[in-house]
Amino acid sequence: MKLSSFWRHPWMRRLRDVTLAVPLEPILHASPLRLKLLGLYTMIGHPLFYFVWEHLYPQPFEDAALRALMTACGIPLVLDSVALRPHSQRSARVFTTVLFIQLPLFFSWMYFMNGHNDVWIASLATVIVIYFHLTDWRVAAAGSLLGLGLAALLALPFTEAHSGGLPPPHAFVLAFAWMSGLLLGISGANLRRERIEHSLATIGIMAHELRTPLATTALIADALRMEAQRKSGEGPRPESLEKWAARLHQLTRSMNHHIDLQIANARLLQLSDHGDRISAAELVREAVAAYPYRSDKERECIRIEVHQDFEFRGSRSQFLRVIDNLLQNALRAMHATGSPLRPGGIRLEVGIRGKQGRIRVSDQGLGIAPEVLPHVLEPFYSTEAGTGHGLGLAFCRRVVESAGGVIEVRSPAGSGAIVSLTVPVAES
Repeated sequence: MKLSSFWRHPWMRRLRDVTLAVPLEPILHASPLRLKLLGLYTMIGHPLFYFVWEHLYPQPFEDAALRALMTACGIPLVLDSVALRPHSQRSARVFTTVLFIQLPLFFSWMYFMNGHNDVWIASLATVIVIYFHLTDWRVAAAGSLLGLGLAALLALPFTEAHSGGLPPPHAFVLAFAWMSGLLLGISGANLRRERIEHSLATIGIMAHELRTPLATTALIADALRMEAQRKSGEGPRPESLEKWAARLHQLTRSMNHHIDLQIANARLLQLSDHGDRISAAELVREAVAAYPYRSDKERECIRIEVHQDFEFRGSRSQFLRVIDNLLQNALRAMHATGSPLRPGGIRLEVGIRGKQGRIRVSDQGLGIAPEVLPHVLEPFYSTEAGTGHGLGLAFCRRVVESAGGVIEVRSPAGSGAIVSLTVPVAES
């Protein structure tokens, strides 16, 4: 097979897609509970293994101070600032650093310091496979090799008697563990990617089927408008036909807009990073102007208050979707009260506090029950039983945290809901 044909082979194209086209996932299956459990496991596991290898089955090398340091590495993972925002850039950096120190670097160091014995070659091989199950396979592939090489250099002054590189049998064991982890990591990444693609394909088919009757509805609206214009020469213009035509067009635009919004929300795991420089005030005004309101009263309900504009870094298109989601939720909450919409019932405020910019969306709707409030940012958790999919606020959270920000939801008793987006202000 020629080299050019080899690179065009479907399997190689798929490998290139998985390698280059898919964003890094520093934390696999990220969730606050998973991070906290990993932190607790670290904090409990190191003292336990120190006792085992120091007293029950003594090893040539053990160090209480080093074990204490490794135990302390688990503390950041249980802190709310890291665990409760597993998709933020900060949490990803902390997790990646802790994982690298804990697994390939520490275990490789202990392997060399214990003279390549059987206990530590088994431990190191196991850790390499575990590493591929906790983080992106590309990070694990590079991190395991870097950790092994760095540990060998650090241990060299202390292990002169065992210098000369890896024993051949151990080199084969570690190579087998690394290749196994690599293949499992690629397979898992490809499986996750295919599931997302199949889900998006299904959503696309459903959206297409929904848009067909919507297009027919728009044609009916045009026919009503033409009929109204035709009859206008026969006497007073039939205003009722005009109103029905306008109403049908509004409903069609609204439904198409919401279909686009839900497709964007469904791409929760395919968010890409962008460094657009965004004006918060312009963002809010654009989102409010573009929203497909179902009536003039909905539009009049919105008030924009710019206390102080600011700029921040992020994806403009994704943040427009965020404001769309928040407007949709606020309008739904206002309609749920059963009362007529009032001007100023929904407020969008833009301001700065210190080095942080804030966009706040508040409404005078029904509010959120206290027992529900802690879960509203979780994927697939919805307060709209039977109609909600639970991805809107989860999408907002991912977008805001990918820009280094924080999203908070509050619901004071009897005062509706307040959603605050806080992001770092971009430097001049």
